[in-house]
Amino acid sequence: MSDDVLLRARGLTKTFGTFTAVDGIDVEVHRGEAFGFLGPNGAGKSSTMRMVGCVSPISGGELRILGMDPAADGPAIRARLGVCPQKDILDEDLTVEENLWVYGRFFGLSRREVRKRADALLDFAQLTDRRQDRVEPLSGGMKRRLTIARSLMNNPEVLLLDEPTTGLDPQARHVLWDRLFRLKREGVTLIITTHYMDEAEQLCDRLVVMDHGRIVAEGSPRALIAEHSTREVVELRFDPDEQDDHVAAVTGVGERLEVLPDRLLVYADDGDGALATIHARGVEPLSSLVRRSTLEDVFLHLTGRTLVD
Repeated sequence: MSDDVLLRARGLTKTFGTFTAVDGIDVEVHRGEAFGFLGPNGAGKSSTMRMVGCVSPISGGELRILGMDPAADGPAIRARLGVCPQKDILDEDLTVEENLWVYGRFFGLSRREVRKRADALLDFAQLTDRRQDRVEPLSGGMKRRLTIARSLMNNPEVLLLDEPTTGLDPQARHVLWDRLFRLKREGVTLIITTHYMDEAEQLCDRLVVMDHGRIVAEGSPRALIAEHSTREVVELRFDPDEQDDHVAAVTGVGERLEVLPDRLLVYADDGDGALATIHARGVEPLSSLVRRSTLEDVFLHLTGRTLVD
């Protein structure tokens, strides 16, 4: 395993009794990149992250993290990882800086080093002015930034982020994206799970799409869009009672037609040309929109639109 590859999985499997959560996946994460795991609920993302975080043993296959075997070197690996869980697990009875001090001491750092690192991380997380405040009344965005700051107290080489911006407003999400981009520029390798497709496009250099425990696609966001979708999408909206009457006329205009309850989606490399053809066929929707294809189009195409419990 080369120094450039910090995570390598071959045939990685996780089972719970007769249920297979992760079904023989192959993954490589390189130093300094942001790598994403995307997938619907139950796809196996969290089970994979728990194995990577060395808190859940593998059931089969091979897993190497930082060149080491989690089964034999779990403590040594965890000392070089940072973990930002999906839910903030902060001590709300302590102040902002006390949360960092306590966490730093878990890694055996001296009081002097803990305070030095806490000062730098409070500045990084834009929480210096709130250092003496109790955690409980902080906003969701502040708590999330504090959780990420805390996960960096041990200067990790790899930072695991499980749904880092879930529940945050758009402003808080963009602040966090900026902080994570800075971390990547500083050489920290990021491994991210997220349900937000715009977040994956913004943060991830490469990603895999998982479904039912398997990897169904892998590549950069742009490469996945090029491979599994078209350059543009035309959205057509009709009176709900009349939409079915127009499906036949729209069929064949683009590379693919998707019929949804409230609109028709025409996938085409030239959206304006496709819309002109639709009008030429005598179809006049109530509204139309030509937009670029997104990672969300790819995700829904690969994993479906049906909810998974």
